[in-house]
Amino acid sequence: MKTLKKKVIVAIADGLGDRPIPAFDGLTPLQYAKTPHLDQLATEGMTGIMDPIAPGITVGTDMGHLILFGNPPQHYPGRGPLEAAGVGMDLEPGDVAFRCNFATRDDQGIVVDRRAGRIRARTAELSTVLSSIRLEDVQFLFKEATEHRGVLVMRGPGLSAQVTDTDPKAPNDGSPMKLAQPKDHSPEAAKTARLLNDYLQTIYPLLKDHEVNQERRRHGLLPANTVITRGAGQFSNIDKVGQIYGFKAAVVAGEDTVLGVGHLTGYDTFKDPSFTGNMDTNALLKAQKAIELIENYDLVYVHLKVTDVMGHDNEPTKKAQGIELFDQLVGYLMDHRPDQTLIALCADHSTPCEKGEHSGEPVPILISGPGVRRDAVTVYDEVTCASGALNRISGHDFVWSLLDYLEVIPKQGN
Repeated sequence: MKTLKKKVIVAIADGLGDRPIPAFDGLTPLQYAKTPHLDQLATEGMTGIMDPIAPGITVGTDMGHLILFGNPPQHYPGRGPLEAAGVGMDLEPGDVAFRCNFATRDDQGIVVDRRAGRIRARTAELSTVLSSIRLEDVQFLFKEATEHRGVLVMRGPGLSAQVTDTDPKAPNDGSPMKLAQPKDHSPEAAKTARLLNDYLQTIYPLLKDHEVNQERRRHGLLPANTVITRGAGQFSNIDKVGQIYGFKAAVVAGEDTVLGVGHLTGYDTFKDPSFTGNMDTNALLKAQKAIELIENYDLVYVHLKVTDVMGHDNEPTKKAQGIELFDQLVGYLMDHRPDQTLIALCADHSTPCEKGEHSGEPVPILISGPGVRRDAVTVYDEVTCASGALNRISGHDFVWSLLDYLEVIPKQGN
């Protein structure tokens, strides 16, 4: 008698991979953290390490999840359109979208803080001001995203995504905002860069005196008096992987980039106001939602952001705590998963604390559940998993291994 069809829950710890921490006696945060559930899954299944694209190639959260959701890197439309999809902004052909941060600058244009003190409250009020501006024949639309992030869309004729970032990308060391520059010699790129620079100068006095920022200054908080832009992109069609191969997938996350990639891939997305990018995220509700959804879906992704945030902030102890929160989330999945449901673990990239940025180092992966081969690995970390049965594979290989358990990949040949 044939068993029930298998399903898969994929738990993603964003930026999980790391490097040795001297204060941890040379262990990574993952090796240092207490992870009984992750280790139990490793004992019960098979492990490996994964390069999202190839060894040494660094990817962003957007590219990493594009691959984990089943699309090839060449389908990448730019960060802006993915962020726009994540916050529910429907792009029209010709629109140019940017990923943004609310930031703090001084009167000389020096960026004091790229995240405006990681502002989280009342950004919707600031967004209203940012969306009420029209320069020449171009309308500027703005929508707040997760915490200090936002999305800017330029809508009008003759625009191009071939413009540089205005984000100085320095770690709050007093670097000036950059001017947007055209990346090619087209009049469309020149127009886009010019109007974007005009817009960023226009919004500074409007935000500087906004009541939200007046209140922040009264409370000793940094004002969100500008935005910095990066990742320009235009409308693009991405393969609807579930439709192509005949499976139903869902994404549970609080991070708009992840939700945007899921939405454009054709997956159903689910979020909640209690899903934040930090330690206070409602990890239990994420796990509960994943268990609820797997009843009606073949594949469910559940995402945790805090591990990436703490890597960027060079906070190894807090990153280890975030990993332990991930372990609790996975423990709930283990205790409540239906029969014939596999659990897979992965990350989209490494974010080493010492670097404070993404790196090209591989991340540990795992597949565990009924019908899955077992290897000799009993610990889930970056080093031990390298000796597992999955070996060192690409993100595409990992995803197709999961889809094989769903029995949706056509057989090659007779």
